[in-house]
Amino acid sequence: MKIVVTGGAGFIGGNFVYFLLKNHAEDFIICYDKLTYAGNLETLSDAMKSKNFKFIKGDIANRDEVYKMFEEEKPDVIVNFAAESHVDRSIEDPELFLRTNIIGTSILLDACKKFGIKRFHQVSTDEVYGDLPLDRPDLFFTEKTNLHTSSPYSASKASADLLVQAYHRTYKIPATISRCSNNYGPYHFPEKLIPLMIINALNNKKLPVYGKGINVRDWLYVEDHCAAIDLIIRNGKVGEIYNVGGHNEKTNIEVVKTILKILGKDENLIEFVTDRKGHDQRYAIDPTKISTELGWTPKTKFDDGIKKTVDWYLQNKSWWEKIISGEYKNYYAKMYDNR
Repeated sequence: MKIVVTGGAGFIGGNFVYFLLKNHAEDFIICYDKLTYAGNLETLSDAMKSKNFKFIKGDIANRDEVYKMFEEEKPDVIVNFAAESHVDRSIEDPELFLRTNIIGTSILLDACKKFGIKRFHQVSTDEVYGDLPLDRPDLFFTEKTNLHTSSPYSASKASADLLVQAYHRTYKIPATISRCSNNYGPYHFPEKLIPLMIINALNNKKLPVYGKGINVRDWLYVEDHCAAIDLIIRNGKVGEIYNVGGHNEKTNIEVVKTILKILGKDENLIEFVTDRKGHDQRYAIDPTKISTELGWTPKTKFDDGIKKTVDWYLQNKSWWEKIISGEYKNYYAKMYDNR
């Protein structure tokens, strides 16, 4: 198959490119990426060496560019990772998220309708469900949980999901959707919680933690997520939604303290800062459906995955040092100074 991975120069998309190249030598992989702040061509440096890989710079929200790519490449499968994904950025500039996450998805779907496709897969998030109370550990998100968004980011992703479902029903686009919990692992952009804490600790800088750090997230190692998506695009039922969770619930402060312990750093580096607006309390996914129907289960326990992740950042300093030496510094100061 010829598979287009939109947003393939980003964190999860880049890992998915490598997963496909490693596990499906018979397929040809195209990364289609705009290369915004979170897209990094260096992430794909090893993929570039493969005869089964091609990179195309393009914007999913640009209809002409998308249609040209479909005409020239004639893809069999589209896996849409392309999205603005940082909640804090969505609070600062909601319109950017609407353009990329909603308009961009609609243009991809229009292209699928016009040129044909074997499968369109939308990579979504558990944040479309809102949050769960901290005092109800028995509650989990299922595929039937109502959408209840908390931020412009999650609202834009929920809107995109609804568009995918509408195009499937109205135009018979062979589409599937997956909603994942928080990913972690190699190539994670430095403004996200885990890489930010690792890098700050390595540089003996303060580790900014929102509120009291009691918000709970279900952590999913990125390679396990890639395996789930791969199963869905090959064996998943068209029109279905699949929740992908790691069964690794941790409070933010637990995650931060674990990273400090691995690095042998003192907890006095932790600095509690003003909480995020509308901060979701707890995310927790029930992945029973994908486990029962497709046989997927997460293989990586958090204690093992976080050690592998810390080691990757120790071994790949040049990758993240180039990022934090640029525009990111200005954004970092804007988000965390004077909180």
